[in-house]
Amino acid sequence: MIFGVYTAALGAALLAAAPSALYRRVSRGVPLRLAQRLGYGPPRRGVPCGWIHAVSVGESIAAAPIVDGLRRLAPDLPLVMTTVTETGARVVAERFAGVVDHRFFPLDLPGAVRRAVDTINPAFVVCMETELWPNILRTLARRRVPVMIANGRVSDRSYPRYRAVRRLLRLVLADVRVFGMQSDEDARRILALGASPERVFVTGNIKHEALPDAGAVAEGWQRLLGFGPSTPLWIAGSTHRGEEEIVLDAHGRLHAHLPGAGLVIAPRNPERVAEVVELVRRRGLDVVRRSELPREHRPDTVIVVDTVGELASMYSVGDVVFVGGSLVASGGHNMLEPALRRKPVLFGPHTVNFRESAALLLASGGGLVVRDAAELSAELIRLFSDADLRAALGGAAREAAASRRGAVQETLDLIGRFLLAPAIP
Repeated sequence: MIFGVYTAALGAALLAAAPSALYRRVSRGVPLRLAQRLGYGPPRRGVPCGWIHAVSVGESIAAAPIVDGLRRLAPDLPLVMTTVTETGARVVAERFAGVVDHRFFPLDLPGAVRRAVDTINPAFVVCMETELWPNILRTLARRRVPVMIANGRVSDRSYPRYRAVRRLLRLVLADVRVFGMQSDEDARRILALGASPERVFVTGNIKHEALPDAGAVAEGWQRLLGFGPSTPLWIAGSTHRGEEEIVLDAHGRLHAHLPGAGLVIAPRNPERVAEVVELVRRRGLDVVRRSELPREHRPDTVIVVDTVGELASMYSVGDVVFVGGSLVASGGHNMLEPALRRKPVLFGPHTVNFRESAALLLASGGGLVVRDAAELSAELIRLFSDADLRAALGGAAREAAASRRGAVQETLDLIGRFLLAPAIP
């Protein structure tokens, strides 16, 4: 009964959202992918596969070490990765070409779910972060397909919503074989919502995993972006509407002290690139899109990133990084990516979605909170005036982020124990 009520409510919500989706299709050319959303697609032949679900760009990137680990643990196991967004699909196509088969995640309607599970034919499913879709989890449980929530978290925003429907959620959580949660608090919350204690483990955050030093990567980005090795450069990553103006104000103040400084802006939503380019032009600054490079440009040209999946490695070329979604109330974004590349990390006060990461960086001294253009420009001027200070903060940031490594291996251990062992004779 309760699943029927949920399905009816979801169907009504999808009908209400249909005009907006059609408008985006007509006005912006955003594909609907309706066939795959309804579960239709070419059926896979051969043995069952490992199914990894990653909603969008961040989850797709975080899934990379899990994909690598599965290839080591079960080299003959075919892999399928689903995403919800087009940008996530592009990351999968670029990063995992020839390694995984990409499909779009079905709508959580009974018919669409049955068709999708039939065509994908999974041996097990790994959901990155906390994706809880009642109909698909119930279908997989009935077919004895084990499911893992990997790198799971329950945010401050979602926790009250989950509590409001905990009667349904308790049934949904019973269909998950194992939960690998990012923190003790995430584990406490999923237990309070009804997960069985013997199925809940704290693995840590996969995004804390340390990276090798990326000197060659930085040199490659210097050549591509057109900045010399001595050019002072800062990157504003994952910015939201309302933040680019603050970034450009701060950059103007920095330029008064350091005329040769360069700036790269990466809007969180690629659909906003044209808007951001226009903002830069209104300031009288030269601007070029990342997709137009390499080409000659002035040293003070602002580069706007219009590609997906490149920002994390691009951080390697910056001297200082600001992580957006934090000066506006969007909850922040992944500040560990620049930290792991030895960069001083600046962010605003709104970091509820990455609270533990922010606290870790602040405690180490590798992260600094800025609240407006004046504070952002002041920190930029201070950091660009002192190379030793930049190096010290960058080293502290990397050490703090790397101190929590081990999450990938913990996650792979749980996959081997709860998913691979039952699924592969």
